[in-house]
Amino acid sequence: MLNGSRKYSPVPSSPASRASSSSSSLPAAPRRSPRALDRHGSLLSQYGALLESYTEGELRRLLGALVERRSGAKAGGRAKRARARHKPCALQQLEVSVSELGLGYESDETVLFRYCSGTCDGALRSYDLSLRSMRSSRRIRKEKVRARPCCRPLAYDDDVSFLDAYNRYYTVNELSAKECGCV
Repeated sequence: MLNGSRKYSPVPSSPASRASSSSSSLPAAPRRSPRALDRHGSLLSQYGALLESYTEGELRRLLGALVERRSGAKAGGRAKRARARHKPCALQQLEVSVSELGLGYESDETVLFRYCSGTCDGALRSYDLSLRSMRSSRRIRKEKVRARPCCRPLAYDDDVSFLDAYNRYYTVNELSAKECGCV
């Protein structure tokens, strides 16, 4: 951000540069001083001498710790998604309004909706392995089949009853999961 009352000159002040800068309508950008290369050179030589004092094993541990720290800072991306994909099948819950359930009812009443979420890689059966083999050899082509068990409800909570926005009473069965498993 430039302040309108301050004048910047691209080169050290001289009578010629002052005359040309006063005639332009926009102030020129400030000029940086050249970086001192000798300062960085001495810093590199200091670190070089420090690193030479370590053994090879110590350097490996140091670099491993630095890489781990750096990758830990970036764990928000791919590593975090990978961990999220491998959570075992489990019961989750969410408090929602009846209208948010998407069943076509208009109601402001809230319910505790329990659902199943997670992966079922540990529950592969002979069927799943055979189905995967048939799909990879293209013996089964067009049908949409899953060669892996799904995390689904094994049992449901009690029926849910509520009043809608027009004071009509409804009961919905098998709405909320009670127990989850790999099916």
